Amino acid sequence: MIELYCFGESGNAYKAALPLALAGLAWRPVHVDFFRGGARTPEYRAINPMGEVPALVEGDTVITQSGAIQDWIAARSGRFGGDSEAERREVLRWVLWDNSKMSGLAGPRRFLMNFAPEEKRPAQVIDWLGGRLASSLAVLDAHLAGRDWIVGEGPTNADLSCCGYLFYPEPFGFDRAAHPAIDAWLDRIAALRGWRHPYDLMERALPGPAADHRPDHRPDHRPDHRPDHRPDHRPGPPDPRQTTRFR
Repeated sequence: MIELYCFGESGNAYKAALPLALAGLAWRPVHVDFFRGGARTPEYRAINPMGEVPALVEGDTVITQSGAIQDWIAARSGRFGGDSEAERREVLRWVLWDNSKMSGLAGPRRFLMNFAPEEKRPAQVIDWLGGRLASSLAVLDAHLAGRDWIVGEGPTNADLSCCGYLFYPEPFGFDRAAHPAIDAWLDRIAALRGWRHPYDLMERALPGPAADHRPDHRPDHRPDHRPDHRPDHRPGPPDPRQTTRFR
């Protein structure tokens, strides 16, 4: 069975978990206790020397980085990769853009605003990230105006990458009401058969605000992918050293 090393707060892990769920592949999440240094243990470094989450393991196959995992899922399932060579390149273009211009800004800003210790929340950095993120959200909203999906006529990894942080309830400067095309697009994603909120697909590392599941868009079934494993303790406060690699 496919194992995805992940934790609920990671938008990049959600980018891998969501296509697994939508494709109907048999998989189980393996919780990484990120805020207590779980991604830096020798055991986890043996899986991913980069010390980042997510990591996908199936037998002898180990894949890290969300975009590479999405590509593997597309090859395995025949879904989300694009219907032509031109579409495949366009999907790749948007995945790369997301990792640089969307997730690469939303992830650090959300981390600093919600998970980092109070003394490690530099206002100037948060403001700078917010300005850059606002520009990227405007680009995505303009692109989605008048179309249902980022590339082609159906959902692809472009959509599943760019939405990675946008379903989370913690504040980081994204207002759905201010981005009507993105808002409608997120509703379309949430209406896909098999869609689940990140906090339903993956176990949280920390307690936090309730998720906005938008009940009118809940899936009509829930694939049984959950592991029998449960950690034998609840994690404590964030480790101040873990202020990077929130992948």
